[in-house]
Amino acid sequence: MREEEYKKRKRKRFLIRAIMLFIAVCVIAAVGVWNFATPFRTLLPAYSLEARGEGEVRIHFLDVGQGDCAVIELPDGTALMIDAGDGSWENNNHILRYLKGLGSPALTLVATHADADHCGGFPAVFEAFTVEKVFLPMLSQTGAVYDTFLGRAKEYPCETLTRYTLAAEGDAYAVCVSPYSDGETVENDSSAVLYFSYAGVNVLFGADISAAREAELTEEQILSEELGEHVFDSGKYAVRLDQTDILKVSHHGSASSSSAEWLEMLSPATAVVSCGAGNPYGHPSGEALSRLAAVGATVYRTDELGDVMITVYGNGTYKTEYGYL
Repeated sequence: MREEEYKKRKRKRFLIRAIMLFIAVCVIAAVGVWNFATPFRTLLPAYSLEARGEGEVRIHFLDVGQGDCAVIELPDGTALMIDAGDGSWENNNHILRYLKGLGSPALTLVATHADADHCGGFPAVFEAFTVEKVFLPMLSQTGAVYDTFLGRAKEYPCETLTRYTLAAEGDAYAVCVSPYSDGETVENDSSAVLYFSYAGVNVLFGADISAAREAELTEEQILSEELGEHVFDSGKYAVRLDQTDILKVSHHGSASSSSAEWLEMLSPATAVVSCGAGNPYGHPSGEALSRLAAVGATVYRTDELGDVMITVYGNGTYKTEYGYL
């Protein structure tokens, strides 16, 4: 009797375990299929960001540590994204939650050059958002991180970055001012320098160029003034480097960039430095900060302030905010 009772209990336990195992296998399979079809980051909640006002353009310099990532909201609500950080888990999540908070219906992506701290986060953006177009830098060499990005980018309309208009929407437009042509061999100096203008407020994104490329651009600006011809103009879109209001400082504030001559020519009132707290490179350097102070620029650093947002109004004024998340 006891043996029969034991066998019944044993069969019951076996049946229960078999049912539980079947359920577990089904759950694991369902989760696996769901995760494959729905990337994890698409489930991340959006940041709560104030909506952009009518007639406003907003420029966001995101805190992505020792890297670069900026987003320009154009008047029609679409956005131009310049670089995407290093691709780390933390920075990717921050970028995606921020972009969700902006709610832009479509993105145009610009990779200024192949450094991992500038292009590493783009693959995650492809997964979660609608991308209309991709602008690619002229490169003499690449790397594994850039090649991963390029593999995805080729699924979209792509153009190479040389001097011409990237985007235009109403009174807002973006123009690439450097490099001028192919044949570049110095990686940082071949990175794309972008000029953005809206309502008379001009912004220059210095990418990772060194003082050597800054000197070349300064010489061209001086030549333009002497000849009365503006060599950086792109068709009907005027580029006035000497009227720069806002500067995204070159190469994270490196001592080898932001030369005195360059800053004196640009004469920016506002400067943004994208760098990581306690980074091993000492960015921003004391020399660069001193040169920025000498031209009267107010400096905003992402390592100290977090994300920096500049709102440009239709009347030609702008406001800088930070620490709003």
